[in-house]
Amino acid sequence: MIKIICPGKIKEVYLREAIEDYKKRISKYHKIEIIEVEDSTIDEEEKRILKHIDNKDYVITLEIKGNSLTSEEFADKIDKTFIAHSCICFVIGGSLGLSDEVKKRSNYRLSFSSFTFPHQLFRVILLEQIYRAFKILNNETYHK
Repeated sequence: MIKIICPGKIKEVYLREAIEDYKKRISKYHKIEIIEVEDSTIDEEEKRILKHIDNKDYVITLEIKGNSLTSEEFADKIDKTFIAHSCICFVIGGSLGLSDEVKKRSNYRLSFSSFTFPHQLFRVILLEQIYRAFKILNNETYHK
């Protein structure tokens, strides 16, 4: 199971369509769930995020100061993580970032870039990379 926990609702139709498209593509390989928590203060978001993380989940937080991986390394990370864990939980921070407690719960801190992305757009970017990872792991062609 892949869980993506993120604050806020997606209002833009084009982003919702892209998210649904990638969820559908990923679901051919693995079960995926997106959990939206209410946008709020960092302390409130912390409570709402941690409520959805199980003790056995492998948590990957998306952080600017996290580790950088290539798409191939990301695919390998997913593959190796599923050997020991049944659920990978990705956590995207809101406009205020992630609380220290959420960061402490993280098993791995991942950075996609030093840039700051809108969290709504970042969902699409994360989903695309998860989809790409499954294409890589299954030796299937995918545009570059």
